[in-house]
Amino acid sequence: MTITTRTVEYSADALTMIGHLALPAGDERRPAVLIGPEGMGLSDVERHRADALAELGYVALAFDLHGGRYLDNPEEMLARCMPLLADPDRMRGIGHAALEVLRAEPRTDLDRIAAIGYGTGGAIALELGRDGVDLRAIGTVNALTTGRPGEAAHIRCPVWAGVGSEDPIMPPAQREAFTAEMRDADVDWRLVVYGGALHAFHHPPVNHTTPPGVGYHPRHAQRAWGDIVDLLAECLPVTE
Repeated sequence: MTITTRTVEYSADALTMIGHLALPAGDERRPAVLIGPEGMGLSDVERHRADALAELGYVALAFDLHGGRYLDNPEEMLARCMPLLADPDRMRGIGHAALEVLRAEPRTDLDRIAAIGYGTGGAIALELGRDGVDLRAIGTVNALTTGRPGEAAHIRCPVWAGVGSEDPIMPPAQREAFTAEMRDADVDWRLVVYGGALHAFHHPPVNHTTPPGVGYHPRHAQRAWGDIVDLLAECLPVTE
């Protein structure tokens, strides 16, 4: 038997979102993973990651950011994402709407859900944690965002974060602020710094203009994916 996939429509942020749901073989309930995309929006990169997780036995939903659009113009992407990243309540709204879709799937084990994300999608995963959502794990890549003071204390699961050492968008000062927030909130957290990598180092090359400081690092991309899979295996084992 093979995995099955389908698109799902739902409302969030005054938009009709179009997510990608991937289901493992079988009919029993399985642990589930919410997957947030980079600021450009949902693409085949995240869809393929959802499919890969379904092949490992997870129910996986790659959620949408921009109402079915992929923003390949950096100026348009920043104009959409910067206000979003500055508004935790909007991010939480997008995250909760996607989480409701995942929780409504009959194959989802409601007691075993994790959230992973990249860039803006990773920031949304963190905001779900800061909002006290019952998650088993949060994993992010180049999303070292900090939340409103004290709200990280609501995070109820391990947090794993990856970042490129040469990422100008998430520089050392941002890393320090993030780790201080996690430490002060007594979160079970880990930070992996991938040497020589830029922002969005995990994302394969695209055929459009990208903001400065963005670049693919295939070796570290593979390592970061392996680290996320390991996080899920630790906190959300399929055989549990």
